[in-house]
Amino acid sequence: MVKENLEEVERRISEACRRAGRNRDEVTLVAVSKTKPVSMIEEAYRTGIRDFGENKVQELCEKHEVLESDIRWHMIGHLQRNKVRQVVDKTVLIHSVDSVRLAAQIDEEAAKKGITADILLEVNV
Repeated sequence: MVKENLEEVERRISEACRRAGRNRDEVTLVAVSKTKPVSMIEEAYRTGIRDFGENKVQELCEKHEVLESDIRWHMIGHLQRNKVRQVVDKTVLIHSVDSVRLAAQIDEEAAKKGITADILLEVNV
């Protein structure tokens, strides 16, 4: 079932890219794996998916430990400052950074680990 669902999503992404005049390679599909069992993530992985999104720090860390090392993890939920050190070196992108204090904490923890953390900054206009 996972394979069939992903094929449909891929078809829809490709069609949207065609309509928008964009190259399909410019779009990243992030499979949201929150609350899903490892077996389902492995099935999606076998279809070629490498970007997975989690919204809970503990769940991301647990899955990071047991799944393939080439998975690109995205932290897609709210991130508390006291949990930053747990995920900063496990994610390729932290979505929903909603405060300067959180951004500063991410920067500080990344510096301690000698890495640069990519984030998406949420701006309320």
